[in-house]
Amino acid sequence: MILFVHGVPDTPILWQPLIKALGLQPDSFKALALPGFAAPLPEGFTCTKDAYAGWLVEQMEAVGEPVHIVGHDWGALLVLRAVCLRPDLVSSWCVTNAVIDPEYNGHRTARMWATPLLGELVMLGMRNKVRLEAGLIEGGMPASLAREEIGHIDLTMRQSILKLYRSAVGLRFRGEWVDDLAKLPKRGQLFWGETDPFVQLSVAERFSKQWNVPLHVALGAGHWACHERAEEFAGLLAAHWSR
Repeated sequence: MILFVHGVPDTPILWQPLIKALGLQPDSFKALALPGFAAPLPEGFTCTKDAYAGWLVEQMEAVGEPVHIVGHDWGALLVLRAVCLRPDLVSSWCVTNAVIDPEYNGHRTARMWATPLLGELVMLGMRNKVRLEAGLIEGGMPASLAREEIGHIDLTMRQSILKLYRSAVGLRFRGEWVDDLAKLPKRGQLFWGETDPFVQLSVAERFSKQWNVPLHVALGAGHWACHERAEEFAGLLAAHWSR
């Protein structure tokens, strides 16, 4: 079983071109929706990084056998945490355009979301769908994906995003999230859009070198390389899974 885990402010729509490029049958994969992201929030769910990581471990456990797991953006961060917590549940892992790195201090929007009041003001601006779509495209999201995703960025998602980023102090990771990377399962892979304006290629190169994880760079692609370079990514994943 293959699990796909999207990031922020995305939904499982992100993975449609990749799933098509891989030629996957419906019973061979699950494109998970994070709670609050076009999916209901379980009662009492706190939307913190640890709550989401715990939720992801539960999804892995529910499969009943080791999984191939792929994550983008926050999905990548949660995948890294989950596979360190439960390496026994992992056949292989691959993350794209985000890694847990104590030297990385977050992009500008992440820091704004993590700041009380300022984050709420930013989210008020995201209610304007025209400006939101334009902003996503300016950040590198393919226009066709932006048009589909903006309809799902509702109040629940906006509030979930604020809680998630504040629990991570705007993507500044410390403590066990960093220390437990020593437990990373060996069968890993990085896929990175070369021109990502949010998490620079140097972050991926540092992670690759420190943890001895292969890095594939999609030249000229941005933060959503997993979507815009689906055929390229599919080829990499097929080779990764066959090893």
